[in-house]
Amino acid sequence: MATVGMRVPYELFQREPSAVRACVARAESAGLDRLTVGDHVSFHGGQGFDGIVQAAVLAGLATSIGVQTGVYLLALRHPVPAARQIATVANLAPGRFTLGVGLGGEDPHELEVCGVDPKTRGRRLDECLDVVRPLLAGESVDFHGRFFDIDGARILPAPAAPVPVVIGGRSDAAIRRAALRADGWLGLFVSPERYQDATAQVEQVAAAEGRSGVAWHHGMHFWCSFDDTPARLAAAMEGLYQLPFEKFERYTPVGSPAEVAARVRPYLAAGATHVNLAPVSASTEEAVDGVAEVRRILAG
Repeated sequence: MATVGMRVPYELFQREPSAVRACVARAESAGLDRLTVGDHVSFHGGQGFDGIVQAAVLAGLATSIGVQTGVYLLALRHPVPAARQIATVANLAPGRFTLGVGLGGEDPHELEVCGVDPKTRGRRLDECLDVVRPLLAGESVDFHGRFFDIDGARILPAPAAPVPVVIGGRSDAAIRRAALRADGWLGLFVSPERYQDATAQVEQVAAAEGRSGVAWHHGMHFWCSFDDTPARLAAAMEGLYQLPFEKFERYTPVGSPAEVAARVRPYLAAGATHVNLAPVSASTEEAVDGVAEVRRILAG
């Protein structure tokens, strides 16, 4: 059975802390496998929600449920302090934290205000991963690349359990990055056919480059709504991405939990073992309960 998680509405973190506590408690009680968070610094005019800070809050509140960034814009940060933050979150939720990493780039200005040339973000992310992963393993790191010059860096205590890394992104470069530097690929806005092809490519490239024995954590992320119409979902997505909903509609399930599950099921057949749903709902309770019902249906 695939695991099923839910993206916590980022607006919850703008309310009283009790709102986040209630969401975590309901999600654990409902049997969800994972809570996820996004990450932006200054997206389309300044929108943002720090993924590692939010993940730390969830990890501190949760007792059994997994926590994942989906995805964290690692290339906007220096890898050594980022590794320290990631290790802190991982130690708050030992064995239950997954680091999802992506490039961003839908808003190039977001990268620019962070001092990152959008044209170099892929190579910068590769260097970040080459530094962060051994640091999370407790190793001492010397690294001399195009973007970072590091001597004798170390992060202790290292996470008590390994931190799986999954890469988001639809490009061939993202697929190769997942194959060479991560433990899985996280799809978004792709068809089941493209999903199956992409994950196969990840594993083929890894094998060709001599990576064997990887416990692959391939997943798929869906925006969705349990409303009768896509109006609420469309408004939320258009507000965030500054693009018409038609760009996303074919990949965003809308309807009852059974209808959402029916849209998700072909991705399980295509090989997805981890599913994250990002419901846009009238209430947190409705969102959690809807995702829990999708999980129950998929398990059946």
